[in-house]
Parts: sequence; structure tokens; C-alpha cells
Amino acid sequence: MRLDRFISKHTPHSHQASRLMIARGLVRVNGKVEQDPRADIDRFMAVTLGEVLLQQQTAHYLMLHKPAGYLSATSDPVHPTVMELLPASLRPLLHIGGRLDRSSSGLLILTNDGLWSRRLTEPGKKIAKTYRVTTARPITPETRHRFVEGIYFTPEHITTSPAQLEQLDDYSARLTIYEGRYHQVKRMFHAVGNHVTALHRESMGEIRLDDTLELAASRPLTKAEVASVDG
Repeated sequence: MRLDRFISKHTPHSHQASRLMIARGLVRVNGKVEQDPRADIDRFMAVTLGEVLLQQQTAHYLMLHKPAGYLSATSDPVHPTVMELLPASLRPLLHIGGRLDRSSSGLLILTNDGLWSRRLTEPGKKIAKTYRVTTARPITPETRHRFVEGIYFTPEHITTSPAQLEQLDDYSARLTIYEGRYHQVKRMFHAVGNHVTALHRESMGEIRLDDTLELAASRPLTKAEVASVDG
């Protein structure tokens, strides 16, 4: 939102009066005087008019090492949720950017920045998501070729984007996909006659699960990790 519109929306002042106050240097954005009424304001910028604070909200971006057995949800009457693993003060603020099944583990991203999380998870952005997969049956050589060609999902009438499969042993592999549709990895293996017994997400784009992060622990993303999604 433009700064002049922001001031008029959040105060009793008219649009014209807001522009005049901005020109007189009465408005500060993130602690600095801003005299351009066309300056863009987002929800995480601190905006002050004179001595009155109009907006101040901190952006939060967290990496959680999700254990199996926790729901990727804000609340549930039956099962524990990933929110219970976070500081109580942050729980009401955050949403999940790219869910994992209750039985799955690994990298989970939580944030209060909706625009940022949409860029991270939107299928059209084709951000790579890498998983370590364990299967019930041996992974056949045909599996890699089928995943490169794409798997057709009947309910959605779509074919998955080409995926890369790196086989680790007979029953495990590292799979990189570019969408993140509902139960996508499990459905892909089901389509080739196999069954996923364990699923662990290692990375989303350039954000990789921190090797030093203990199970059920979390940490803020670095500036570089946050910026990798914006880029």
C-alpha cells in the first residue's frame, strides 16, 4: 500500500492531509523520515506519525525439525500438533508453509508472512522439495523413468512435473519434486506399485534442514534463507 493511503486509512486524516504531513517530514518508516507519499508500505514496516505508532509487527520465519506423530495443524482435539513444539508466544501468529503428513518428519516452515509462504509453496513456482523415502518393496529401475515422465493423478486431471529419483539402496531413495500436491510422494509411489513406509523432508528450495537442529527443535531462518524465496 502507498504511504499516503496507509496514513489516511489508519488515521482520521484525509488523503490530501496525509500527503501534506508526509511532505512536512512528520512520518517515519522503520525509524527514518519518509517524505515520498508513493513509498510502498507492507505489514512488517514500523510506521509512526508524529509520536503515534500506527503499525509495528515483526516478521517471523522458523524452521522446525518435525518429528513423526505430530499433525501439521494449528490445533486438533485428538493428536498433538507441531504448534505445541513452538514457543507459546508465537503459536497464535504463525501458519505452516508446506504441510507434512502426521507420519512424516523433517523440514517444516512456519511464518506469519502470507505472501512469502505462498511463493514458497505455490506449485507454479516450481520450487524443488527433496525427500528421503523408505518403501515397503524394492524400488525398481522403472520407477525413476516413470517419475521423470510424470505421474498422472486422475482426480485432479494433472500430470506431475518431471521428478528426480536418486536411489540410495533397494528400499530407500532421495526424491526431488517441484509441486507439493496432496500426498504427492506417497501417491507417486503407489502409482508404480509401491508403498511409502517413511518420509522425511530434507529441503525446500535453498532452505535445507539444519543438521545440528535436534528433533522437535526449531530456529529462525537466516536472512539468506528468507531472501532465497523472495528471489
